[in-house]
Amino acid sequence: MKIVNVHEAKTHFSKLLDQVHAGEEIVIGKAGKPYARLVPLAEDTERVPGIAKGRVTEAFFEPLPERELKAWE
Repeated sequence: MKIVNVHEAKTHFSKLLDQVHAGEEIVIGKAGKPYARLVPLAEDTERVPGIAKGRVTEAFFEPLPERELKAWE
């Protein structure tokens, strides 16, 4: 894990983003203390249409009970 100060992070932000995109984790320090962490985003998974097919019953479309509706107010 690489630690850089705020000034260095501002100066070399594009390079730091490239390193993070490559999988490295970078900590930004302020006044000698860890302040923030740059980490790569998790890979998006492709959505699969119809994954809930057969799991949603007609009860899903029925109106909510009064008690439940009042809880949302």
